[in-house]
Amino acid sequence: MARRPEYAAPPEIFYNEQEAAKYTSKFSYHGDPVGDVGARDRAAGPCPKTECHFILDLGCRQRTQAATSSRNRGHVWVGVDISQAMLNRGTGRAKLRGDMLLGDLGHGVCFRAGAFDGAISISALQWLCNADKKSHNPVQRLHKFFSSLYACLSRGKRAVFQFYPENSDQIELVTQQAMKAGFTGGLVVDYPNSSKAKKMFLVLFTGGPQKLPTALGAAAEAARNQIECTAAARRDKLGKLRGKGPKHGAAWIQEKKERRRRQGKETKPDSKYTGRRRCGKF
Repeated sequence: MARRPEYAAPPEIFYNEQEAAKYTSKFSYHGDPVGDVGARDRAAGPCPKTECHFILDLGCRQRTQAATSSRNRGHVWVGVDISQAMLNRGTGRAKLRGDMLLGDLGHGVCFRAGAFDGAISISALQWLCNADKKSHNPVQRLHKFFSSLYACLSRGKRAVFQFYPENSDQIELVTQQAMKAGFTGGLVVDYPNSSKAKKMFLVLFTGGPQKLPTALGAAAEAARNQIECTAAARRDKLGKLRGKGPKHGAAWIQEKKERRRRQGKETKPDSKYTGRRRCGKF
């Protein structure tokens, strides 16, 4: 199993000039590596398509997710990242309507209250769950981050985070500190049954509770389950109309056993468990 990058070195050291060069080559060859968060931003993101908004990008690296998702929509953005090497390469890219700042998210985002209309992020939250220095306390850093983010977002807006938690404890830690800061919302998992396509998003709202976006892949699975349930109900209904009970029910089992006895075949004796559904657990 590959080692998680947050255990290799602090982010300002891990994302050095060499890593920034790798990221640049990946960007050039494979296209925008943050394009799928642009899709999430369109599906669950902070801003309507028809308006120009001010977006905060947290952990922006070389080219902000906000810039990618808003390139054709005219939004204005500000990106914050702790890696100087990433920001140096990002400033040399194509001119976009935004700016980049050097800063540690664990110290909070110091912007004017209500300044932003939304926030997006990739791979930032799991770094805040790790203590790189003796003075670092993940609980305090997460609380400082979410409290300052809540203050700088306008009322009724949202923040969308894609992150890669190590375990359920990290998920609980992050969500607990977000709710303490005043956010509402929850987790959205795209393609939960796929090991490669699975992506986890934390969708947070300022203001009252709002409806979470539908996870990608969940609608198709729910529709398939509904079709299967409908087909089973239809079979049972047709069986009742023909004077037969549901297949594999208690009456059906008794009939099969009686038929085997009449044929002289070896048949297990009846018990109080005959025809009862097992729980399926070992």
